[in-house]
Amino acid sequence: MNRDEKAAVIERVAAQIRESEAVYAVDYRGLSVTQAVTLRTRLDDAGASFRVVKNTLTELAADQAGAEPLKAYLQGPTAFAFVSGDAALAAKVIATFRRENQLPEFKGGLMNGDALTVDQIESIARLPAREVLQGQFVGVLASPVTGLVRGLASLISGLASQLAQIQDQGLVTGGSGEAPAAASADEAPSAEAATAEDSPATAEDPAAAVEPPGDEASEAPAEAEEQASDEPAADDAPAGA
Repeated sequence: MNRDEKAAVIERVAAQIRESEAVYAVDYRGLSVTQAVTLRTRLDDAGASFRVVKNTLTELAADQAGAEPLKAYLQGPTAFAFVSGDAALAAKVIATFRRENQLPEFKGGLMNGDALTVDQIESIARLPAREVLQGQFVGVLASPVTGLVRGLASLISGLASQLAQIQDQGLVTGGSGEAPAAASADEAPSAEAATAEDSPATAEDPAAAVEPPGDEASEAPAEAEEQASDEPAADDAPAGA
């Protein structure tokens, strides 16, 4: 590899470091070509690229990208996973592959300019994938909203019920919500009408409306008749009277 080719590799690796969400350094010793291809394919599917670069060139690329912490991992055979997608998913791919093949081992990493220890990368590998986390986050946000909607629906339902009760009471009490007032002059029946209703005979017999004579008036004609019967008629008077 000539100088220009080396310069191109350094530039490409530096660009990958700058553009990556996370960088994982692994010890690839014992990894066969077939295993390396399989791991590279899985990482590609997870949004990460797997590269083996000479330590000297990687060190220069780290200096160029301002990623000083990466230089601490450049001891022995070292490969890098440059993650442009889900950092947790890429770490999970490497961790799963290691459980299946007993290699490679994490050496450390870099995220947002900060160095990552092996334990931190292992913790990241145990996190749910980004899509799962986003779903859980949406669920957490939606939960109080759902409760609020249910609470508002219950409140509106209760208010509607109360309004219906008030309306029913208004229909019963004349729409005012108060006890019905005395009937108006147009609606209240007159005393005469009430009397007429209580005494149907009066309404049917016009003569009953005339006040009957008192006892004295009824007895006077009877006395006159008795007196007339006691007096002798003119034809019965004795002659020469």
